[in-house]
Amino acid sequence: MEQTELTRARWFKASASDAANGCVEVAFLIDGAVALRDSKDRDKPAHIYTAHEWACFLDGAKRGEFDR
Repeated sequence: MEQTELTRARWFKASASDAANGCVEVAFLIDGAVALRDSKDRDKPAHIYTAHEWACFLDGAKRGEFDR
């Protein structure tokens, strides 16, 4: 993953995020991959997931597989 692609990425902040908690941003990359980062600490590297990994995560979240 080229840093340039992440620099140019359009990041979306989760609507549940606020100034103090849960500041998660997602970017959809050219190759179909998905980048995830903490918007409070953008100097840390983003986590990169394939389109398939992201789809599996979203499916599990929607089904409540990660609910406590």
